[in-house]
Amino acid sequence: MSRGARTPLRKTRDVTTNNTGLTGDDYPGLFQAADAASGRGQRSYLRASGARLLLAVLAAAAAAFTVRIGSKGIDIAAVVTALAFVGALIVDIAVLRAQPSRTWYQGRALAESAKTLTWRYAVGASPFPLSLTADDADRLFLQRIRALQGDLPQVPMVPNRSGTISDRMRRLREGALDERRSAYLSGRIHDQQRWYADKAEHHRRRASVLRRAGLALELVGVTAALAKAFGAVDIDLAGIVAAAVSGLAAWSSANQYTATATAYAVATNELSVIGDLLTRDMPEPEWSATVADAEEAISREHTMWRASHGG
Repeated sequence: MSRGARTPLRKTRDVTTNNTGLTGDDYPGLFQAADAASGRGQRSYLRASGARLLLAVLAAAAAAFTVRIGSKGIDIAAVVTALAFVGALIVDIAVLRAQPSRTWYQGRALAESAKTLTWRYAVGASPFPLSLTADDADRLFLQRIRALQGDLPQVPMVPNRSGTISDRMRRLREGALDERRSAYLSGRIHDQQRWYADKAEHHRRRASVLRRAGLALELVGVTAALAKAFGAVDIDLAGIVAAAVSGLAAWSSANQYTATATAYAVATNELSVIGDLLTRDMPEPEWSATVADAEEAISREHTMWRASHGG
């Protein structure tokens, strides 16, 4: 399932010789609007989290010093500490009011649900088998898309001019089974598998960097504490380092690097099995049911991702 992940709109490549493969622009306007909203929510949430953590470290650093100026001996370092806490409070209030994390998770859920409906419709999978007439399939698809938006009306989406059923969606649906199979395997299963693999490696690297940074800071903290214990310094450097270590831990928790990398790695293997199953020759009814099972597996991974992020 696409994520956070996966926040900018990812376009897939055309996968059939008659140009009926789907790209991001061929998805319903609801997908594009929800995808953009999710991306904005993710960026706002992570920026706010980063700003709050940096302000907390700044407050700890300023609190370790005493810098008095003027005839009244005002402690400028204490003023900086107070301002840093005020800044953190403002960020917290802004996050509580805007709730960017909710926009991130709900927007992603809406976009992914629209995407899975799109592929089901385009390749003739349940609940849009080719046994339905074109009018009935279109009517059912429009009903499902409308119901999705009704389930998550809080997602703040900007207007868009895209239609709901694109010409390429219809052309792919009208194609032969081999054509639809090729498009689905390349544009959905293999594309999704590559996305998961790339993101799993990305999150694994980020988790490794943060772990090493945390270990390095802890060593610095030990040195700083011993330096103060033996009178080498008078400043509470260990307190500053402790705040930085806590900030790294909070940032790692907000991004769920390790857990997400593991989940994505599992998803790549499951999609590999699904891809092999879909390459088999099968009659139209079995194809419809097998693709539906594949989409359920992708949706299940996304549900797990939302749960791990508190969405």
